[in-house]
Formats: sequence, C-alpha cells, structure tokens
Amino acid sequence: MEQRALGRTGARASVIGVGTWQFGTDWGDVPIEDAHALLRGCVDSGVTFVDTADVYGDGRSERFIGSFVNALDEAERPFVATKMGRRVEQRPENYTEEAFLAWNDRSRENLGVDTLDLVQLHCPPTEVLADPATWDALDRMVDEGRIRHYGASVETCEQALLAMERGASTIQIIINLFRRKPLEEVLPAAIDRGVGIIVRVPLASGLLSGRYTRDTSFAACDHRTYNRDGSAFDIGETFSGVPYEVGVDAAAEFTRLCAEFGPEGAAPAQIALKWITQLDGVTTVIPGARNLEQAAANAAAAALPPLSDDFEAALADLYDRRIRAHVHDRW
Repeated sequence: MEQRALGRTGARASVIGVGTWQFGTDWGDVPIEDAHALLRGCVDSGVTFVDTADVYGDGRSERFIGSFVNALDEAERPFVATKMGRRVEQRPENYTEEAFLAWNDRSRENLGVDTLDLVQLHCPPTEVLADPATWDALDRMVDEGRIRHYGASVETCEQALLAMERGASTIQIIINLFRRKPLEEVLPAAIDRGVGIIVRVPLASGLLSGRYTRDTSFAACDHRTYNRDGSAFDIGETFSGVPYEVGVDAAAEFTRLCAEFGPEGAAPAQIALKWITQLDGVTTVIPGARNLEQAAANAAAAALPPLSDDFEAALADLYDRRIRAHVHDRW
C-alpha cells in the first residue's frame, strides 16, 4: 500500500484508509467482534490510517478502535484521527476551550491513549473556524501533550480554505465523482500550503458502488433513510447532497462507463476510489466498510492501474450533465 505524507504532521498515511462511522449506529449495528475483524483485515491489507469521531455511536466507534489498536504491537499501530465538536448544538458560543478540553478528555479515555494522533474540528460553524481563539486553544492542547496535531473536517470549500489559513495541518472534505468542486481551489491550496487532505464520503454514501436502485431501502436508523432531507445534519453528507433518484441513475451510467473504460475486473466502487487517489493533493481516502470483503476490495483499489484520459473525460461529462446543477454551487 502506498504511504503518503500527511501534510506537515510528519506522519504518513496509507492512500486508502478506513472510516468508521459505521461502528456507530447510523449505518445499522456492527458488533465489536465484527469491528475488530474488519480493522484486522484493514491493517493486514496495509491500511495505516483510521478515522473516527467522538459522536459515532456516542463514543462507540472510538472505544472499538481503542480496544483493537491498544492490543497491537507498536509497529502495527495505525495512525488514528478523531473529531470533536458535534456533541453540542452547532452554535459558535458552544465551542469554548473548556468544551474542547472536556471533549478531548473523553476521546482520550475512549481510545485509551494519553495523546491523540490528530483531532479535527467536526464540521463546525464557519464562525468557529474564523475565530483566532479556536486555533489558540488547539495550540495549547498540543503544548500540553493532549494532541499531536489538529485539523478540520469541513462541509464547504470556503471553510477548507479558511481553516488552512488559520493553521490546520489537515483538512477532511467530501470529494468524489459526484462532488468535484474541491478540485478547483482546495486541492491546489493544500499543495501550496503543505496541508494533508483526507477525503470522506468517497462513494457518495454507496451510490458509486452501483448496487442501489430506486427501490433500495435502508434501515430506519441509517442516515440514508432519515437524513435525505438534511433534517439531522448537512444534507451533503448523505448521497453527497445529490437527490437519490438522480444519483441512482447517474451511478448506473457510471457503472456502464466502468465496463467500457475501466480496468478489467475492477468493481465500480474500486474505480471510484482509484479516481480519488489519482488527484494531486489528496493524501488519503477513507471509505467505510461493513465486512472483510469490502475492506479488502477497498484496499485493493490502490493497486489498480491509472484511469485512462478517455475514461476521465467521460466521467467529467457525466458530472456536468447529471450532477453539477445539484451540488456544485452549494458546497
């Protein structure tokens, strides 16, 4: 597995990492035994970057990861990034240094470590990113040995650029074949500033796997059911903000393009991941996985041959015709 520099942190991350939102309950229930088996498969496949958050299952994901990672030999331990800030109502006045310290204490306990590898502000209001006090507090947390590095997970390109200006070492942002706007400004700025880019929602909540139809249903506790209207959190996190029926039809066309232009034997989800890894400025992409087969397939995407120029052109045309009008000016 290719390892890339994670911005200015001095750490390196596998080009394919793993996201662990699914260890909470927003994608249905995953038992701890299954979570540990999945993480074991990821590590065995060369994955060295694991992403979580304090709100995934109200700390469940962090605890699952901590119990797994702390049983490993030092040489096997992956870099673990967590996030904070979504445990309160999303108002700027709730993002205080006192709250930061409380959230940090909880995450360190959940993960079973004294110092967190990376803490990311978890899609906070723009005012929080613009406030110098936010970054001063994070600097003090580094000085106190609570965290090694800090960054921001953001919803919009504007927020990404603002966090870079304020000193974030990493930016986590949605990029996929249905969310291309970050390619215009965010990735070039990250290269210029030496900022690590962590890509989430790479498969548009599974749309780009090509397995969904207009009749596919999801569990009531799955965000793909309850957040389609954006009532629980930013709608851009669910199917990348693309209306479900539009996304299903576009994904069907993507699947046909994969058969025509893609590497022989590669699944659409693997091709979607490979496309992201080819983007200049991307450090790691963090697909989720529900089982060992998915985890192995995700990791194998890193070894696919580069996508052809003709394929790239066809994918850009697909975006322009079917997707751009729904998402490009929103995030």
